[in-house]
Amino acid sequence: MSTIQIAIDGPSGAGKSTMARRIAERYGYLYIDTGALYRAIGYKILARGGNPGDPADVLPALETLSVTLRHVDGEQRVFADGEDVSDRIRTPEVSMAASAVSAIPAVRAFLLELQRELARKQNVVMDGRDIGTVVLPDAPIKIFLTADAEDRARRRYEELIARGEAVDYETVLADVRKRDYNDSHRAIAPLQQAPDARRVDTTGCTLEEGIARIGAAIEEMMADVG
Repeated sequence: MSTIQIAIDGPSGAGKSTMARRIAERYGYLYIDTGALYRAIGYKILARGGNPGDPADVLPALETLSVTLRHVDGEQRVFADGEDVSDRIRTPEVSMAASAVSAIPAVRAFLLELQRELARKQNVVMDGRDIGTVVLPDAPIKIFLTADAEDRARRRYEELIARGEAVDYETVLADVRKRDYNDSHRAIAPLQQAPDARRVDTTGCTLEEGIARIGAAIEEMMADVG
């Protein structure tokens, strides 16, 4: 294998993006937040007044929509139709829109080759919902990162409050549980742990403790890869 792929899957709010970014920095790999791609599509559908869960609204948009990842000053930024939407796609509304569009097969096909092409060209740490099962099934290192729903909701709530969002914990918890159900019950590429993935549970962990756990698991798997 000419390149190494680290695939990190798990439910919403498990800390995949933050931890994957830190792991990528540790190894000097390219970090790819695939969830941001789905969020960008969901955001654009909402911005056009469409229903992210209705293929009749989504499919025509895919014919002209351009979604790309670029690194600006060392930071991954997400562009949709040339617009930097990185800061606009992190709201609860867009999170639910991302879950809705991800259940549409044409959307997954639209992004699949983009994700694989990035992984073919360089060593990557890629996180999402189906990286180890669908996008990069041959990745030598697979992690399924999780935590209980209450813990994930608390983290998301604190993150949104820090951004000045007017939210309450119970609403965030309900959204997390709803997204868990949607992601694990969709017909196409449902969220599930790959048979050869290492499960890492960070319930009750601080960020640094979580990174230490996932880092230790990856080190062990790296040793097996050789």
